[in-house]
Amino acid sequence: MDLNLNRADYLQVGVTSQKSMKLLPASRYRATQKVVVGDHDGVVMCFGMKKGEAVTVFKTLPGQKIARLELGGVLNTPQEKIFIAAGSEIRGFTKRGKQFLSFETNLTESIKAMHISGSDLFLSASYIYNHYCDCKDQHYYLSGDKINDIICLPVERVLRDVPVLACQDRVLRVLQGSDVMYEIEVPGPPAVLALHNGNGGDSGEDLLFGTSDGKLGLIQITTSKPIHKWEIRNEKKRGGILCVDSFDIVGDGVKDVLVGRDDGMVEVYSFDNANEPVLRFDQALSESVTSIQGGCVGKDGYDEIVVSTYSGWVTGLTTEPIHKESGPGEELKINQEMQNKISSLRSELEHLQYKVLQEREKYQQSSQSSKAKSAVPSFSVNDKFTLNKDDASYSLILEVQTAIDNVLIQSDVPIDLLDVDKNSAVVSFSSCDSESNDNFLLATYRCQANTTRLELKIRSIEGQYGTLQAYVTPRIQPKTCQVRQYLIKPLSLHQRTHFIDHDRPMNTLTLTGQFSFAELHSWVVFCLPEVPEKPPAGECVTFYFQNTFLDTQLESTYRKGEGVFKSDNISTISILKDVLSKEATKRKINLNISYEINEVSVKHTLKLIHPKLEYQLLLAKKVQLIDALKELQVHEGNTNFLIPEYRCILEEADHLQEEYKKQPAHLERLYGMITDLFIDKFKFKGTNVKTKVPLLLEILDSYDQNALIAFFDAA
Repeated sequence: MDLNLNRADYLQVGVTSQKSMKLLPASRYRATQKVVVGDHDGVVMCFGMKKGEAVTVFKTLPGQKIARLELGGVLNTPQEKIFIAAGSEIRGFTKRGKQFLSFETNLTESIKAMHISGSDLFLSASYIYNHYCDCKDQHYYLSGDKINDIICLPVERVLRDVPVLACQDRVLRVLQGSDVMYEIEVPGPPAVLALHNGNGGDSGEDLLFGTSDGKLGLIQITTSKPIHKWEIRNEKKRGGILCVDSFDIVGDGVKDVLVGRDDGMVEVYSFDNANEPVLRFDQALSESVTSIQGGCVGKDGYDEIVVSTYSGWVTGLTTEPIHKESGPGEELKINQEMQNKISSLRSELEHLQYKVLQEREKYQQSSQSSKAKSAVPSFSVNDKFTLNKDDASYSLILEVQTAIDNVLIQSDVPIDLLDVDKNSAVVSFSSCDSESNDNFLLATYRCQANTTRLELKIRSIEGQYGTLQAYVTPRIQPKTCQVRQYLIKPLSLHQRTHFIDHDRPMNTLTLTGQFSFAELHSWVVFCLPEVPEKPPAGECVTFYFQNTFLDTQLESTYRKGEGVFKSDNISTISILKDVLSKEATKRKINLNISYEINEVSVKHTLKLIHPKLEYQLLLAKKVQLIDALKELQVHEGNTNFLIPEYRCILEEADHLQEEYKKQPAHLERLYGMITDLFIDKFKFKGTNVKTKVPLLLEILDSYDQNALIAFFDAA
């Protein structure tokens, strides 16, 4: 059965946060439901649809930014009480809009995530989890990394409180009271949690998770150990998952999984006979989807998917057909209804245009007055700067509540800008003087009309660190701009992992000195991505990392007065040694540095680079042959005389050229890594081999793995 859904935009509120829109329970089966939504202006709005128009049930006054909105009530009754989290306060409203609760929590940070279960309230700020019962403090937990979401298994089914925290370090932490019962590693930083089928599935223990790199999975949270049921990899390279819901939109009696992503993609997954998820429907909206719910809003009897977007649009994807089949009498009625709607929209548009014209004239007159004051219009920017494991590049996503005019990208470190298929902006590069003012990149992206979201991809070079800046200018008057800064770290291509291979040949760097645990932690934060800003609890900590480009590993263990760093790549140790000694010198701390170099690790690293280098050399060679082969094809009229290898190159010409274009400076990057490895190997021996680099490059041009290893050994 094909799923056809038609889009209907209901209304627009202010900018919305993740999970801040819900549908109130229906009074009867497939009856229309009210929608309640909270925005960054602090307004809670509840509305329903009547004759195709949005009718407000209640609307609160503006206040603090609303971070979350949840429904609650007495267990085993319809959940129709509305709870919002704003700052460190929880407020409760009835479905008619009467406020019945104002609870100021003892949290020092703003609330980021919330879950309601009867009289139990589960809250989390960035690092702190709190459990309240009847507004009285019950349990507390300090997380080692940022908490992105929180949920609790249904207490009426599992008969105990089982809160689950989704943490940035790719771990779900299952709590018991104030302690961690166990941890579950997931394949990406979990951004959202939801109960499977809305009630935890058959066992009440089934939990859906969505990650910020676009993966979706189902885990059963048992009392002893988790059971991983299924996982959907992000093969199509779509955006991160922001919201998940369960609802039978297909109409086969089995609830489907509804998914909303930060690139505006809405997906529906149904289940096959083997109970495995299958993508049934997808549709792209123009901005990130912050909340998603299944229900009935537009018209009785027609199910739909209701979503809220970043800029505050509440939109339905409904099963109601656009063109209705009806008798001759009804046809006229529908046409009349449509005509009334069009004329109403026209008059509203004319009124708005007149109002804009009036305000513009008023502004022009006031700006010419001697007492004129011009206020800078404020606008909200939603940005995300994340490392992609698949292609060792960073994604920079900029989303603005209004249309973007242009974005200027400036960097004081060498970086490559990669092509993004979804990006329709026109890019132009300006020449830079990197020697005098540390400007390595100046690029301007000019956006097409009504573009509110821009995605860029960059690739950095490890060892070179600094700041990337984005100047965002929207299409509003008077012209204004916001600057966003992103740190390119010394070991920028390393990603946190939880297990490493201890059998690899490791090089060791040991630091000792009069420094505190917090000081050394701040240096590690400066050097490596995905490390929590706050020092973890305890006297000693160990972090594991993997290089997303080369698959080399790093283990860092440190405590007060001592830090030990182990890696199978000498260059990683060399970068750490240089940066950490520089940071210690800035703070006037005397460091004792010792290192142990394992010669076998050099050969090991070269073997890790080998398949990548061989593939890139072969790709470059094939691309160079394409033009000559095409000329031969034109001259001879066919390709029958060519050997199969050359025929294959011609057949795949477009794909090869596209792949080569997508990976600028890839070969040069690998050459650079091998050169750094060569220099770093001998630097630790106290020998300067920079004069031998031209000879190394000659060997790389006529690449042979054994000859390269022999050169490293002989030098």
